Amino acid sequence: MPTLAAIPSISTFYIGLNVLLIFALAMYVVVLRYRHKVGIGDGGVPELLRAIRVHGNALEYVPLVLIMMLALELSSVGNIHLHVIGSVLLAGRLLHAWGLTRSSGTSPGRFIGTLSTWIIFVYAAALCIKVSM
Repeated sequence: MPTLAAIPSISTFYIGLNVLLIFALAMYVVVLRYRHKVGIGDGGVPELLRAIRVHGNALEYVPLVLIMMLALELSSVGNIHLHVIGSVLLAGRLLHAWGLTRSSGTSPGRFIGTLSTWIIFVYAAALCIKVSM
């Protein structure tokens, strides 16, 4: 069993928060499926299609950023970098979810959420490359 000092506590914290977010997004899809009696796909229901994409989009980005965070923490990158990555990722995903569930068109939440996710994605990737050299 690892010692307390060996536990990557910052990454673990953000993993927990992001998993709860992804779970909430999945539950929203389930609620909409039940409400609209759609077993698979979106059933032509725009609200359900948006909810499916919000959930799917989170699953496309969040795990990779969390893996990078964990690798960075295990590489002893400064805590400030980890908190920036974790907090911007979570805020971005919340904004994206809020923006896209309200409208399939452009919205400030969707734009800022997507942009912040992409920026933090590249930031974390660059840090991973830097610590590997």
